[in-house]
Amino acid sequence: MLIPLYDQKSRIKLLVLVLALLIGVATMLYTNALVRRLSEQEQRQIDLYAKTLRYMISTEETYSLPFLQDQIIDANTTIPVILTDGENIIDTRNLGLGKNITMPDSLRQVKQILQKMQQRHPPIPIELPGNTHNYIFYQDSASLSQLRTYPRVQLAVIASLAMLAYLSFSYSRRAEQNRVWVGLAKETAHQLGTPLSSLVGWQSYLRESERFRDEPIVEELGKDIKRLEIITERFSNIGSVPVLKAENLYLTTRNAIAYLEARVSRKVKFSIETDLPLDTPACLNVPLFDWVVENICKNAVDAMDGRGSITLRLRRVRPRRRWWTRRPSPPQVAIDITDTGKGIPKNKLESVFLPGYTTKKRGWGLGLALARRIIENYHQGRLFVKWSEVGKGTTFRLVLNQ
Repeated sequence: MLIPLYDQKSRIKLLVLVLALLIGVATMLYTNALVRRLSEQEQRQIDLYAKTLRYMISTEETYSLPFLQDQIIDANTTIPVILTDGENIIDTRNLGLGKNITMPDSLRQVKQILQKMQQRHPPIPIELPGNTHNYIFYQDSASLSQLRTYPRVQLAVIASLAMLAYLSFSYSRRAEQNRVWVGLAKETAHQLGTPLSSLVGWQSYLRESERFRDEPIVEELGKDIKRLEIITERFSNIGSVPVLKAENLYLTTRNAIAYLEARVSRKVKFSIETDLPLDTPACLNVPLFDWVVENICKNAVDAMDGRGSITLRLRRVRPRRRWWTRRPSPPQVAIDITDTGKGIPKNKLESVFLPGYTTKKRGWGLGLALARRIIENYHQGRLFVKWSEVGKGTTFRLVLNQ
């Protein structure tokens, strides 16, 4: 089950993306309809242009020619037009050629434009006396061409704004989560302080008592008190930047499970295997690293119902390439923690790291979420499920820099 701490986050992000998509689609549909109407209007204007030329060439009436020339031919100031006789260029309009261009360059550019016009629209023939023809070639006006590209530009802008809103929301939500993590951790440390002080007092009393002075339980109580002090320190340091040091990976891992190994069912067998030299270092913070290993192992014990084996294997891994920087990635090592528990369904491999995800009746479902945060945010490493099969077990991989 997933406790609904932040389950609204995905819905809001999806809503933002859907709204952006709807706005983009609506804009494109409207603009395409507008482009179609303008294109039809320009088509009618060119047809009228061609009919006027045909009439001016064939008619013997001269009194109407100035009017037609002024109101139709010269009135076209936007649509590029080229008039040819099939081989030679007779006239051009609105081609946007430079004023200081030479004649050869001008002719070459006109021919290039003519080729584009031939691909865009079929020519309009003008029948002349003597069974000859002229041809009108044309292309969309600059305004119509710009309007055709406008939906793509607007869609890119909308997509950029949607992505910016998505990232902003993710950042603000992540910041909110961080505040929750820090507040929860520090409040937990504060709450642990009072009973911890009481336990320290009781241990001192027992040590001074002749009846209990030599009892083994007093020393075991001292170990548990020391453990509680470490846990309290961990919680109180959440939110602070931890100090990373080069530590012996094998010994640190061995120590991390030693406390847990003595306090879980004897039917759970722990083992450490390594493909690395025993003195191989890793860059880590020991208290936080111990916390991560313990969280994963405790989950493994629960998944096995207190019966099975947990194997920790140390190995070297190839660093992932960082496309955003040319600097070489530092060498990396990995700890694979494998259990023989119930396994995780494939559709839940990422959900297990979400705050609030838990399969237990009790618990907040924060252990793995906090473990990933410690490794990725504080150690610049990775924590993920390398392998899992329902009914056979699971392997978590923890990657650290050297």
